[in-house]
Amino acid sequence: MLQVFHASEALFHTGWFVESLATQTLVLFIIRTAGNSLKSRLSLPLTVTVLLVVGLGMFLPLTPLASPLGFTPLPALYFLFLAGMILTYLFMVELVKRWVMGRSLEEVQERNGR
Repeated sequence: MLQVFHASEALFHTGWFVESLATQTLVLFIIRTAGNSLKSRLSLPLTVTVLLVVGLGMFLPLTPLASPLGFTPLPALYFLFLAGMILTYLFMVELVKRWVMGRSLEEVQERNGR
């Protein structure tokens, strides 16, 4: 944010809020199942709720609430950066989840003498 966008404090604060809200909310799609997240059927209520929260978070800097919260509108290029960050984050969470779940399965099998 600082080097690419030469972000002011308000821009950095806004970008961090939007990125954090998006990653922390979208990660629910990954951690909700022990299996492959891409092959698991999504719940409509969860999908709608998560996408609504992310959308509201992205829209918030454009509302009258932006000023009291110290937010500023984000540049259009930021959303390309955001998409890359989200995809990278979710990919890494999926990899770690599979590693942890694999280790857990191995430990259970060892305890059961398999």
